[in-house]
Amino acid sequence: MIKIIEKLKYGNGIKIKIGSFVLEIKRNSDIKDFPKILKKWYKKRTGKTLDLEHPKTFNEKIQWLKLYDNSKTKTKLADKYQVREWVKNKIGEEYLIPLIGVWDKFDDINFDKLPNKFVLKANHGSHWNIIVNDKKQFNKVLAKKKFDKWMKRNYAYKAGLELQYKDIKPKIIAEQFIEDSNGVLDDYKFLCFNGDPKFVWVDCGRFSKKRTKNIYDTEWNLQPFKMTYPASKTPLIKPKNYDKMLELAKKLCENFAFVRVDFYNVDGRIYFGEMTFTSMSGVEKISPTEYDIKLGNMLTLPTQRDF
Repeated sequence: MIKIIEKLKYGNGIKIKIGSFVLEIKRNSDIKDFPKILKKWYKKRTGKTLDLEHPKTFNEKIQWLKLYDNSKTKTKLADKYQVREWVKNKIGEEYLIPLIGVWDKFDDINFDKLPNKFVLKANHGSHWNIIVNDKKQFNKVLAKKKFDKWMKRNYAYKAGLELQYKDIKPKIIAEQFIEDSNGVLDDYKFLCFNGDPKFVWVDCGRFSKKRTKNIYDTEWNLQPFKMTYPASKTPLIKPKNYDKMLELAKKLCENFAFVRVDFYNVDGRIYFGEMTFTSMSGVEKISPTEYDIKLGNMLTLPTQRDF
């Protein structure tokens, strides 16, 4: 279930690794021990004490949702391959980035049949992607090492018990490379609370050292709080078809206590990105800090727990 890196010499404890954090827990830990494990991880990750019994902040409530609000539907929608069928039925196939191929392992990929530009993704995690801008410069050996490693890992235990990833069957998918007329690809991430989009953060320069994150309400008013990254120094223009993106986000977020619905807008053409139920694994650096409470007040947790 969890990767054991060392059995302790005395007592019945073990050392486990979640992300880059090593924790000591009972040797026979199971799902009933997850709250204790998550509290230890959260303390190491943020320096704060996690209140799972009476969560108030946005980050605390994300931790609660990790443990107590999981379902087969969430697992399906966290799967970057399976979610495509759901999105197709919900809002239409025209919003999907064209799929080039899907494979069970890296060695099955015939790169001769792929275009010069494409994106490879592991379907069962986050940030397990390789963007190929030029196939002639593509390092297949390095890519194979990465994917062989990723395909053996369970992402649920990589970054703080994001359990919606736990039962996803690993696959590799290739999608069409997309960018706008300026050669960039801004990411529009809608924060949806209890079936209603409330904010959209615009992720710019995601793969550069000058990454910015502007946060707007749904009327495109810049908000006075930040989440991990600074806002850009220049105002962003509301994109073409913004209202349509908002409409689509509302359809996709129905019946979820919290979900982040991501879109790309390529010169007015809308593409679905992903659905994220535990944004930033619930350790977002929110400033001013009182907005962690304000966002938490907007999130009503379900009354029924998974366990």
